[in-house]
Amino acid sequence: MRRSAGGRAVLAGALLAGGLLAGCAGGGVGGPRAATSGMSGAAAAGSADVGFVRRVAPFPVLDAEGVPYPHPFLGGFNLPRPQLVDIDGDGDADLFLQEVSGSVMLFENVGGGRFEWRTDRYQELEVGEWYRFVDFDRDGDPDLLAEEPFSYVRYYRNDGSPTEARFTLAADSLRDADGVPLFSDRQNILNATDIDCDGRMDLFIGRLVGTISRYEESGVTPDGLPVFRHLTDRFEDIEIVAQFGSLHGANTMAWGDVDGDGDEDLFWGDYFEAGLLLIENQGTCRSPSLRGTPRPFPLDAPLRTSGYMAPTVGDVDGDGAPDVLAGVLGGAYNPNTTTVENLHFLRQGADGSFRDETGRFVPTVDVGSESVPVLVDLDGDGDLDLLVGNKIEPDDPRNGKLYRFVNEGSRRAPVFREAGVSEVGGGYHFVPAFGDLDGDGDLDAVLGTWQDELRYLRNDGEGGAVELTPVEGPFLTLTRGRNATPALGDVDGDGDLDLLVGESSGTVNFYRNDGTPTAPDFTLVSDEFAGVDVGRRSFPVLEDLDRDGDLDLLVGSESGGVFLYRNLGTSTVPDFVADPGFHVPHFGLAAPAFGDLDGDGDRDVLLGGVGGGLWYLERVGR
Repeated sequence: MRRSAGGRAVLAGALLAGGLLAGCAGGGVGGPRAATSGMSGAAAAGSADVGFVRRVAPFPVLDAEGVPYPHPFLGGFNLPRPQLVDIDGDGDADLFLQEVSGSVMLFENVGGGRFEWRTDRYQELEVGEWYRFVDFDRDGDPDLLAEEPFSYVRYYRNDGSPTEARFTLAADSLRDADGVPLFSDRQNILNATDIDCDGRMDLFIGRLVGTISRYEESGVTPDGLPVFRHLTDRFEDIEIVAQFGSLHGANTMAWGDVDGDGDEDLFWGDYFEAGLLLIENQGTCRSPSLRGTPRPFPLDAPLRTSGYMAPTVGDVDGDGAPDVLAGVLGGAYNPNTTTVENLHFLRQGADGSFRDETGRFVPTVDVGSESVPVLVDLDGDGDLDLLVGNKIEPDDPRNGKLYRFVNEGSRRAPVFREAGVSEVGGGYHFVPAFGDLDGDGDLDAVLGTWQDELRYLRNDGEGGAVELTPVEGPFLTLTRGRNATPALGDVDGDGDLDLLVGESSGTVNFYRNDGTPTAPDFTLVSDEFAGVDVGRRSFPVLEDLDRDGDLDLLVGSESGGVFLYRNLGTSTVPDFVADPGFHVPHFGLAAPAFGDLDGDGDRDVLLGGVGGGLWYLERVGR
């Protein structure tokens, strides 16, 4: 490999012009950032009316030990904020989780310690940065507090029943007795309980200085809204200070009688605290006392994480004793280390002690953060396998990885199993694009990284298998931007593979192949191809979405989802025009990959995102 002047990359070798390029000319490359042969491609040309439906468990996905993920395509977790509450009145605690701002997920407790996903947007409730279910009006069903942006307390009243909740926005903010809206820093998750068993709800708001403000319900307005009287800004003289200095930080609170003595104990998570703190109530229900020393929890084997933990108390395993679930939001101790292990189940044993059973209470495909999927036949058996790159490894601050999921099923009935990693050298943000770049009939790869350069990975596998060997030196260097994300495809219809590269600025670079299928020569035509600008972090994919025989351009982005630029020209003279009506659901940092995973003749989508997991979007329509 040598790079010529003027931003050109010249590769000696042969590039087959057979089935590989025929797949491109037929309208769709054989996978995201891939030009492949022998794979299920797009069906015959049809209507441009295309939609996608999200499926959480469309087919089996197994972990490295062969254990199936119950919900493989949840998208991963980086900031799980849990709460246990019986939302359906069946006598057990269901699980709510907030991973992203504005919405909350529901997992129904179906017994035996099993929780089944029901929705990512429970009743379409807007919850800001936090939420708390509390029976404020004491009618036997939970109401809801949530953040009113920015840093006020929104109140949803449950106008349904204990078995069928129905939430109505009752107030944009709760107010004190003087009519002043209650303020709670949006990074602090407040809580409420009747701490002194007097029949009046108490509201507790953690402050950034490590103290707790207490408000007590003092009546209701004519329209039924609770009014709160401010009692103190130093509840029980509690002041949480980090162990290594006088630092206070963002915090969370949860109440629960974990020792079974009939009064409410307090859990505290703090930005500057590596674990969870317990302040035991040493008084009674009528006369609480929380003036003891905060102690790391569990008491006999304290949990240590990256900090800023969000706890909830409830019976998780159905044995009648309260357990603790605790999400890790990532505080002062390197949040990257907890991008996978971040939802801890602390089970209470028969002797009253607690043990950390798992840091992945809701198991799902999760490689850390900023996942990017690629569908390609890794083992040469004719079906699609899966590679998933991440930003950085939780246990290796110097490198990311490319995780392999081999399809042990078939084209029509895939079964993916995690099977190690593909070694591609050091670095971060790995994004490969596949094509035969040395003319030996197998799939090599161009690899994007966090830098401004692309690498060349030669395929030294046999029998159609992909075994990548890094070739020394950069394959190509961008003129600007980083986080290179390549895509290979025949953009100009001349029978060879061209190269598109997304990058951090949100534009797309176009490198035309001025060589031949057997000796490619990539020349920079534009670093603002087709006027594409998706804001930040572009992820280009070439795909004949409307099945009209030419390649359309789809571009993922950091915050705007996936953008479609339809080719209104031809396969040889493309004209890419933005389609403002196109929409694909996403979960942040949208990185799409196309492939026919259900064997129905059209191409579905795997979507990576900021949570480190994947979404599966089944293609529907004509």
